Amino acid sequence: MASTNDWLDAGLEILATEGAPAITIERLTERLGLTKGSFYHHFKGMGGYKTGLLAHLEEVTTTRYIELTEQDPEAPPMVKLQRLRDLVVGMEREGPDLEVALRAWAQQDAEVRALQERIDARRLDYLRALWTGLTGDPEEADQVAKLLYLVVIGAGHLIPPIPKTELGVLFELTTRLAARDRAFP
Repeated sequence: MASTNDWLDAGLEILATEGAPAITIERLTERLGLTKGSFYHHFKGMGGYKTGLLAHLEEVTTTRYIELTEQDPEAPPMVKLQRLRDLVVGMEREGPDLEVALRAWAQQDAEVRALQERIDARRLDYLRALWTGLTGDPEEADQVAKLLYLVVIGAGHLIPPIPKTELGVLFELTTRLAARDRAFP
């Protein structure tokens, strides 16, 4: 029997590969090789599934990355930025296809748009906090956070997307250029 997370992971895979319109009970049951009864055992319908899917999406694409980066809360901000870069470059399912599909869905659905806005704000707040910890300058941190975020998000929107290894190099270069006049440990 599939767990709730199995159903939600299947939805993320469908979203990333086929887009939001393909997330149907039929496609989910087909992907998991299960029955509609199994779906309804976990969810009250597509509305409940969508709510669960969006919460799961936020967890795996944002919360998890911040928690993994913060495993050592005493680490210097630059170490945390490097750890975050490594996590983003190493992402598997949560790659550019999922980001692009979510942003496309957000253009058509107010609930998804609210989630996308919350995810973007949370990610930018986190980057801003790391850079402020590094420089003590909140205005600069705001600009650098946006720049780093644009590099990561923009890389996935190119066709074809920038390869992960090159994304890591670009993130590192952007960080070094933004920090070039500062002495860091």
